[in-house]
Amino acid sequence: MDKLPSILLVDDDSTTNFLNELLLKSLGVADQLLIAQNGREALTTLNQASPSLIQLDVNMPVMNGIEFLESYVQLPQEQRQAIVVVMLTTSLHSRDLERVQELPIAGLVNKPLTKEKVDTILQMHFQRHL
Repeated sequence: MDKLPSILLVDDDSTTNFLNELLLKSLGVADQLLIAQNGREALTTLNQASPSLIQLDVNMPVMNGIEFLESYVQLPQEQRQAIVVVMLTTSLHSRDLERVQELPIAGLVNKPLTKEKVDTILQMHFQRHL
């Protein structure tokens, strides 16, 4: 499988980031894994790198996933069109779900991230298979 150049993991839970990073490294899906602990860090990272995939948590301090997406849509179209954003969540309140559907995400994935979920994301958005 051709690896993605980079994936950005955005989650305030360091254990979740560690486990997702471990899974993605073991699957060999990306050349580089970037980590941000909130939406603000993720926006800063996007000024320095252009990941192919962003896996974004919904509930985070400082700047949550929805606030990140509201800022993300202000980025240049050329930058955004090269990035797939998938939201990772344990649950989503109905009002948040309505708001998320209006924002530029490729889909929602329930935590925890698994090999099967990664494979589905790769197939749907990158035409790649583990």
